[in-house]
Amino acid sequence: MSGTRDRQFDVVVVGGGPGGSTTATLIAQAGHRVLLLEKERFPRYQIGESLLPSTVHGIGAMLGVTKELEEANFPVKRGGTFRWGTNPEPWTFTFALSRKLAGPTSTAYQVDRARFDDILLKNARRHGVEVREEHEVLALEEEGGRVCGVRFRDADGAEHTVRSSYVVVAAGNTDSLYKTVATRELSDFFRNVALFGYYEGGKRLPAPNEGNILCAAFSDGWIWYIPLSDTLTSVGVVMSRDRIDVLQRGREEAMEQFIASCPLIADYLSDAHRVTEGMYGKLRVRKDYSYCNTSFWRPGVALVGDAACFIDPVFSTGVHLATYSGVLAARSINTRLKGELTEEACFTEFERRYRREYELFNQFLQSMYELNRDESSYFWEARKLLGTEQGDAQAFVDLVAGVSGPDRELFDSASRHPSNQFSDALQQASRPEVMDEGDLVFQGSDTRLLGDVLHEATDLQVRAALADTPELLPEPDPQFPGGLVPSRDGLHWRSQATAVSTADSAAGQ
Repeated sequence: MSGTRDRQFDVVVVGGGPGGSTTATLIAQAGHRVLLLEKERFPRYQIGESLLPSTVHGIGAMLGVTKELEEANFPVKRGGTFRWGTNPEPWTFTFALSRKLAGPTSTAYQVDRARFDDILLKNARRHGVEVREEHEVLALEEEGGRVCGVRFRDADGAEHTVRSSYVVVAAGNTDSLYKTVATRELSDFFRNVALFGYYEGGKRLPAPNEGNILCAAFSDGWIWYIPLSDTLTSVGVVMSRDRIDVLQRGREEAMEQFIASCPLIADYLSDAHRVTEGMYGKLRVRKDYSYCNTSFWRPGVALVGDAACFIDPVFSTGVHLATYSGVLAARSINTRLKGELTEEACFTEFERRYRREYELFNQFLQSMYELNRDESSYFWEARKLLGTEQGDAQAFVDLVAGVSGPDRELFDSASRHPSNQFSDALQQASRPEVMDEGDLVFQGSDTRLLGDVLHEATDLQVRAALADTPELLPEPDPQFPGGLVPSRDGLHWRSQATAVSTADSAAGQ
């Protein structure tokens, strides 16, 4: 392929992480030729181990990896536990409104990213994506102001050029290819530094929350505590830049000092030891990791996942935003390759939805950093931000789970599908019940489900539930005036007028 200028692929995806694998798989599912170039050899280390239900049960089902994730025996995550704000005692939020919820949508996973990412990459191969590992993309190729391919170096060091109709950059936060598309703007609010490592033998939260993420605020910032197995725990300190002086004493000493300053985490690690060998043997540092690019696309190329934006990890949104943006990008590219709608319409929809999701978490996380409040205040903030009349606690859970609950039409459609376990989960999720003493209590009579904010993540879950009977899906409304809506297969965009016309035709048959 060296030196050729002939188009050999419809799409080139740069990067094999969750964003890249998701995009590539969904484009291949639509019948297009996809080349994925990944500069490393999987499995490889990656930070970001905590998933949200919308990723597991919505996008995971679309990708066809539900069984693989179940068989991987990742720790089950039912929610999160926080020592945060003015409340001196830890408090817990649960994705399900009750422990009685047995459906698959009420949980997520804590994952070893090396294994999780490998599952997604292998799944892309199974769907026909040509995956080449240890292939580094050096530059984007352009003609007439449009990206038309990439130049890359293969595993043997030889350089090649390949043409394509579209390029998707999903190469993470450190790759510089995004500069061809936009300027990166660092957050003025989240100018933080993270120091993180891994420990063997740490304690676990009491059952059934032993798989929860534990976040504890202390005088210098906050600490995450994520169980990756029965014995392995990811521990990270997020500190403001004015405490970076502690790092100058050495990472080991700094980690020990921060942990000692947080009694809750110190207790959980009292019988543990830090891993010092292998993939998890390093103490790593990441700086200025909250940012957003000025644009997420330009003609011929789209930015996905960390290549486009990243937000503070309090609520584990990294993989959620990466895979969600992959779905949006795949829809836009599939629609254009099919010769439908304009590029401007497709990618404006991609950017507006992606940017809206990012901004929603960005605004809410800023309120979470106001530590002179208690949990009820954070719940109220979530409800205000979502613009819903439902209970404060339910709004909080919907937000941090990556879903807002399906609208009434989607709820009714799923409930009419008696053979699907998802419908049972939805039925139970609509009934708030008081939980056991010591847990966060959800109660109240308002069980109305949100309509449009974070609607897309929930829509993905319902589409996965009704994959065998897509005719039961109602026609969605656009998120934005004059915007587009997903096709019934979830892989394309349609204008609302086309969607309504198609629905009317089907109803008349």
